[in-house]
Amino acid sequence: MPLTAALAARLRAQPIALGGAPLGNLFAAVADADAVALVRHAVQAGVAYFDTAPHYGNGLSERRFGSALRDVRRERFVLSTKVGRLLVPDASAPHDQHGYVAVPPVVQRCDYSRDGVLRSLAESRARLGIERIDIVYVHDLDRATHGPDFDRHFRDLLDTGLPVLAEQKSAGVIGAYGIGVNGVDASMTTLRHADLDVILLAGRYTLADQSALPELLPECMRRGVAIVLGGPFNSGILATGSRPRDGAPPLFDYAPAPDAVVARVRALEIVCQTYDVPLAAAALQFPAAHPAVAVVLAGARSTAELDASLALARRAIPAGFWAELRERELIDPRAPLPGAATG
Repeated sequence: MPLTAALAARLRAQPIALGGAPLGNLFAAVADADAVALVRHAVQAGVAYFDTAPHYGNGLSERRFGSALRDVRRERFVLSTKVGRLLVPDASAPHDQHGYVAVPPVVQRCDYSRDGVLRSLAESRARLGIERIDIVYVHDLDRATHGPDFDRHFRDLLDTGLPVLAEQKSAGVIGAYGIGVNGVDASMTTLRHADLDVILLAGRYTLADQSALPELLPECMRRGVAIVLGGPFNSGILATGSRPRDGAPPLFDYAPAPDAVVARVRALEIVCQTYDVPLAAAALQFPAAHPAVAVVLAGARSTAELDASLALARRAIPAGFWAELRERELIDPRAPLPGAATG
């Protein structure tokens, strides 16, 4: 089920979209006023797609996006959130959870059934104060997250969760639906059982990890499933580089980067230095060249970070840079190169 032409065009018309995890206090607190100011600044800077989730700070990110966007004309932005995790008030819940700090006192309960999806959507709308959700993703339904509970949750999704999302789309309540995951396997498993409009895929088509290229991206092209590419920096190393900072190792997928990834990024940095190309600019622009990728989603926790990402996404990069990366086998030969006619 391809995205509508209008929605696909709105996603593709911008250099990057704004991911909402940092605005849920991921790893460090952001003041409410600063979060709202960032989103409003993004609107003025031409960003038109915003992604959030109940998981991001136990609803904190959704509330902040809602406060910032409530007075913005609805046709000016695309908004996505996620289902699969319900927020249950619990006064004894810790203030730091799942990597988020200073969050509301709730515990998360996974529910991918019809009732869980409908409740999640209703509660997200209430936190956002925005009725129409353009894209709804089923959040983190994979074996790595759920372990032995995966099969039960996946059956709930197939039996009742996805059908109710299809009903909501047919009724015009939501614009599109799909999954938001970190893995190629989870994406392929879901596609074997269900029709989707879109996949938010984090970190699996980047300069450091192109594992989505051989199978998933061609399958999405064949079926007309759009990819929203999250995690273009693989949670750190493609933005900060291969060297430790302040005594801390570079991060890859929220953990210390493996030696093989560090070595790959060092090789990327050599070519970046030769052509005077910031590594982060290359990281943002590379995935956007694939025709399956509708937009690249990047997080920011300040207006300065957002402005820097926008400038990097628009920076001119010579064709020779990309050609050398391919010659050094740092880009898969099947990957479209930015600026090429096929890209």
